[in-house]
Amino acid sequence: MNEFEFIRRLREQVQSRETSSRVLKGIGDDAAVISQSLGRDSVITTDLLIEDIDFHRASTPPRLLGHKALAVSLSDIAAMGARPAYSFLSLGLPEEIWQGDFKDKFYEGYLALADKFGVALAGGDISRSKDKIVIDSIVVGEVSTRSAIMRSGARPGDQVFVTGTLGGAATGLKLIELGARLSEAPAVATGPSQDSEEHAIQSLLGRQLRPSPRVGWGIVLGTEQLASAMIDISDGLSSDLAHLCAESGGGAVIESASIPVDKDVIKLCGRRALDPLALALHGGEDFELLFTVSPENVDRLPRRVDGVEVSLIGEITDKSGSIRIREKDREWDLPAQGFEHFK
Repeated sequence: MNEFEFIRRLREQVQSRETSSRVLKGIGDDAAVISQSLGRDSVITTDLLIEDIDFHRASTPPRLLGHKALAVSLSDIAAMGARPAYSFLSLGLPEEIWQGDFKDKFYEGYLALADKFGVALAGGDISRSKDKIVIDSIVVGEVSTRSAIMRSGARPGDQVFVTGTLGGAATGLKLIELGARLSEAPAVATGPSQDSEEHAIQSLLGRQLRPSPRVGWGIVLGTEQLASAMIDISDGLSSDLAHLCAESGGGAVIESASIPVDKDVIKLCGRRALDPLALALHGGEDFELLFTVSPENVDRLPRRVDGVEVSLIGEITDKSGSIRIREKDREWDLPAQGFEHFK
């Protein structure tokens, strides 16, 4: 199969799905045609995933890689308070990968997540790479005119919140590095309430390989204009909070006891000499939403969206660039120690 035959087959797969009526012309021409509407702004994000930098082929099933390629971009759209609408996906594949079933399983995972959130695959590109897989994901979302939530809107006194739990993806990556692999079948616990260590391991591997973008939370926070500033946690809480504060021109104090550490991280770290709090503070790829809310809007904030709870972890201060963490009567600086590509 050459790339043109594959694109034709992919086009048929996409056309058989319910897609956005805004996509007037998708896969098949030199460019997509998207219908515009009055009173709406487009929110556009792009993510590049490089083999052996952002993922490892041996430990990442292709279906889950397709899922993650879209999930990371959906998380960015959610962080702007937008609703995802359509996407573009480009792949560079080595010859031996092209000849196998990788591409079919990859798109299976990608399109399954796209279906979940009503995202239309409107186009992209396929090329041959020398020896590494290269993935370029673009997602376009929509918000009401001038209502996108920026990183720059936090003000002193605003409360700092985070969705879900933290540290799971980073712990999952460490488990992968130690040789753990995600089981194709759900783990069956031997003890009550699925409290086995194996179940915890599989759950954490899933946090790394099959992240859940908080699209629902993003839409609620954007539609109701509840968040004053927002960012998704891709590099780590310490780094992403620093990014938000830098753009807003303020600082923050967070409470260590309020940080929602993933319960499976706590369960496994004791035996492995890992620090759960450090993983929650500095571990990346949780793809939770970190956002601020002005005091007058806090009572309007829902406790959960799509079953995902939210935690109050701190407050924005007027001390520009000062990110502090507090435990009872002790307080210290929180350095940004999340992931960086070029340290």
